[in-house]
Amino acid sequence: MKSARTLAHLFFLGLAFHLSTVSNSDMQIFDISLIIAGYLLGSLSSAIIVCKLMGLPDPRTLGSNNPGATNVLRFGGKMAAAIALAGDMIKGVIPVITAQLLGADNLTTALVGFAAFIGHLYPVFFHFKGGKGVATAFGVYLALYWQMGLAVIFCWLIVAKVFKISSLAALIASAFAPVIIWYLTKNMDWVIITSVITVMLTWRHRSNIQNLIRGNEDSIGTDKQ
Repeated sequence: MKSARTLAHLFFLGLAFHLSTVSNSDMQIFDISLIIAGYLLGSLSSAIIVCKLMGLPDPRTLGSNNPGATNVLRFGGKMAAAIALAGDMIKGVIPVITAQLLGADNLTTALVGFAAFIGHLYPVFFHFKGGKGVATAFGVYLALYWQMGLAVIFCWLIVAKVFKISSLAALIASAFAPVIIWYLTKNMDWVIITSVITVMLTWRHRSNIQNLIRGNEDSIGTDKQ
């Protein structure tokens, strides 16, 4: 919880700085509303909801105890995992596209996506105990700049195909995200946001990194009891 509070403080400091550059009070309210909505949508844990609706155990109590599609695959099967994956990606896509359609600027749009990502990691509806954010981050990237999203997903698929390890694929794909967005757009606001997402995603995978170093990280689909 200490790390969650620290990240929350950093996020709101960044938000306050951004809003201080917006002179129009109506625009400030507009930006805040979009960002809050992004966080709330991100807080809907697809894995937990899907498992409940399909009569499966809570993913926080089995396998890796992570409410994510990879863990659902371990005990719930491909259908449940696919639905959870789609749900996590969609909740990254919807708030970003909504912000774009409503005319939000580039930084606000990126912050809305970042808020959805934070919501997945620290969901207000599930005691701030969420997943690792891979699918939601990919959804944000797709909506923010679809070429970047496709490139990151392609990177994940290649690494997953070769090594059969979801966490390794996520770490490598995420590491390339800021480089890809810089190369494609040169938009430093987006580069900074994707870099922060990469750092946070890596932090959330710290136990996986330890397992990778020891050589005992689970392969995709491994049944971990």
